[in-house]
Amino acid sequence: MDASDASSSSITSKGQVTIPKALRQQFGLARGSRVSFAMVGDHIELRPWKPEQPLPESGFGLLKTSRPAVPANFDPASLLCP
Repeated sequence: MDASDASSSSITSKGQVTIPKALRQQFGLARGSRVSFAMVGDHIELRPWKPEQPLPESGFGLLKTSRPAVPANFDPASLLCP
């Protein structure tokens, strides 16, 4: 982005700024998106935050337990029978 594309924003009393809509759309930033800041020379760079480790597609296997695994043929309805 060159100087002709630059936009400005004011800093609130809480240190917050509004990222211009066109830039949010261009970089896919939506409510709840995370960003990172870095000092580069005499300015600050703001970048979309990306985790170093990719986030898992599902939560399967994230929790560890010392209990034995439930057999694949286990029927939970059998717990209801007296």
